[in-house]
Amino acid sequence: KFHVKLPIFVARQWIRHRTANVNEYSGRYSVMKDEFYVPEHHAIHFQSLGNKQGRREEDVPAPLRKKVLDLLVTSQQKMYGEYEEMLDSDIARELARINLPLSLYTEWYWKIDLHNLFHFLRLRIDPHAQYEIRVYGEAMAKITKKVAPIAWEAFEDHILKSERFSRLEMKVIAENLAGKTFTKEALEAKGLKGREADEFLEKLDRIRND
Repeated sequence: KFHVKLPIFVARQWIRHRTANVNEYSGRYSVMKDEFYVPEHHAIHFQSLGNKQGRREEDVPAPLRKKVLDLLVTSQQKMYGEYEEMLDSDIARELARINLPLSLYTEWYWKIDLHNLFHFLRLRIDPHAQYEIRVYGEAMAKITKKVAPIAWEAFEDHILKSERFSRLEMKVIAENLAGKTFTKEALEAKGLKGREADEFLEKLDRIRND
């Protein structure tokens, strides 16, 4: 179970993983806090040319970064001020909140089993994941590694740092394996011991014969 404080736009990505029990702070019953996410300078990038939901690595000029940050902060302050005005006028909280931006922080308790947590982390600590949710994923990965070290090692070995290949990629690998032999002794010297070595040799045979 994780207690998480996060911007609403990150929460909207996160909640797509429907394998957890979520109990979120509600703006219908409570006054939302005056806390907003403002990106650090290094997190401000141009739109990716090849990915509609990504960022380019190219640096944004300092004056433009400052303009972006000024616009974000000004808008956040204005909208929260209007929110407070409506609350002071006794407008219902569920209505007063509706103009608050996605950068506002929310909180929730997020309860999930280890299997589905590993699936979440595989996607969210990937370098292609959005930077803001990736930061949360990396922090949770450190916690998980400490709490369940043996399971984490298996996750790293068999999921996180493994690769899958397409049929054509397998064909290329098979062509490059032609004439090459691997012994169980040589594999064990590389760290693949016992059943792992046997399974690896079986995989090589399947690649060669498919």
